[in-house]
Amino acid sequence: MDFISTYHTDVGIKKKTNQDSLFLAEAQSAQGKVFLAVICDGMGGLSQGEVASAALARAFQDWFRTELPHLLQEGIASEALCASWHQLINGMNTRVLEYSALNHVSLGTTVVALLLVEGRFFILNVGDSRVYRFFDALLQLTKDQTVVQSEVDRGLLTPEQAQQDSRRNVLLQCVGASTVVEPEFTQGSFEPGSLFMLCSDGFRHLITPAEFWEALDPGQEADEQQLYNSIVYLTDMNKYRREEDNISAIVVKAQ
Repeated sequence: MDFISTYHTDVGIKKKTNQDSLFLAEAQSAQGKVFLAVICDGMGGLSQGEVASAALARAFQDWFRTELPHLLQEGIASEALCASWHQLINGMNTRVLEYSALNHVSLGTTVVALLLVEGRFFILNVGDSRVYRFFDALLQLTKDQTVVQSEVDRGLLTPEQAQQDSRRNVLLQCVGASTVVEPEFTQGSFEPGSLFMLCSDGFRHLITPAEFWEALDPGQEADEQQLYNSIVYLTDMNKYRREEDNISAIVVKAQ
């Protein structure tokens, strides 16, 4: 299975620094093409969030080069992959905490990672960046680790109320903010024609699912340039609607 992919990141209309960091890579293996995409959103309320997000994105880059080949040699097993990712996240969490203590600063970052291999997808999530899948419908594959999502789960807020709640950006966990991080892992299968979108929270606050579908409908014949144009269009729509956060997205389509 082949993949086409693109990405776009924008500092937005208010912030002076883009604290989002992205990584995407593709490689040929005995199991066919393998694709990895990662978005790390440095915490806007913490100093040097871009340092934490960039360090974690680089850690996934190193993992793709050094650790993934060993996992592929034995055939991807979800337990081994989750254990490897868990070790990566908690190792980086310790490094960020040590950096924070040494330099007397507060750092933190969300992370969402998507691995595509052998018609299967594997997702890691910490925080409130997201992965969506477009095929015969638009599905959100990750769950936000936020206060308002917790209250939605408990029946204390509706999804519509959560969208407008002033606490919508308050995270329950992120990399670098506590001594223990428990990533969310998700997996499933996908078919040719499936399109995945990773995004930081600034990309999706002010865009409806219907608008996402209209711009990125996988039924349309689209090349990488057309997909890029679509996410730039959605970025500009966010800015027109006065989104104040950094805005980042990665799109990959299986063929």
